[in-house]
Amino acid sequence: MNQSKRIALISGAGRNIGAATAKELAGRGYHVIVNYRSDAGAAAEVVTAIEAHGGTAEAAQADVCVADQVDALVERVRADHGRIDLLICNANTVTPPFVPFSELDFDTFAAKINGELAGSFFLTQRTLAVMRRQQSGRIIYISSTASDTIGMAMAHSVAKAALNTFSRHIAGIAAQYGVTVNAVAFGAVHTDATSNFSESFWKYTTDRSVVARRVQPEDAARAVALVADDGFGFTSGQVIRVDGGFEVLDQQLHPLADSFL
Repeated sequence: MNQSKRIALISGAGRNIGAATAKELAGRGYHVIVNYRSDAGAAAEVVTAIEAHGGTAEAAQADVCVADQVDALVERVRADHGRIDLLICNANTVTPPFVPFSELDFDTFAAKINGELAGSFFLTQRTLAVMRRQQSGRIIYISSTASDTIGMAMAHSVAKAALNTFSRHIAGIAAQYGVTVNAVAFGAVHTDATSNFSESFWKYTTDRSVVARRVQPEDAARAVALVADDGFGFTSGQVIRVDGGFEVLDQQLHPLADSFL
């Protein structure tokens, strides 16, 4: 591997947004650490695809919700490469329950919030220690615009809202080390996790999108790569919405909107 390459560590990079982001960053010159929890085959496929296009990557197993495994992962990356330039906390550690509040038990609710924060907490704490020594770095959290909504995904919404607040705290801590920290909040992205959503849901979202189609993982990956870019270096502590214009177009398409246009 070319030692001049920047090192990017992406959690949950075997599928969907994580996999697409790994490929995008590799194409932009990063050496990518493709973290996975259990699906070694999927992670290996991502590495193979990156190498087939001239990039470099390696798969690295760790459950990011287990502190000891994160310790070992980060230390291995630091020992092998000497630095970590970019951390992307992407892993979907706990599948959110999509049920009404009346049917939601507290243990399931708490598990989603704890799982969401545990992976980001352990990865951030260990990786920020590396970035502190090198006095540089980027941290990006993959969030969701669900943090601003109410409905059937209460646990997911609350978990992502907590992640956004966590990211701002870390931005304040990391600033003294020359490290920028941001969250990228996506609207509905067409992934394995959303593939069973109804056609009426997708029609509702695409009708309120400036691109008039479902957002794909590759679209999300390009947005993350832009936030990681040097040109974004003066931005930190922000939650950046990437929702195809849904929020403004949803208001514009409201029955009362014509009265004000």
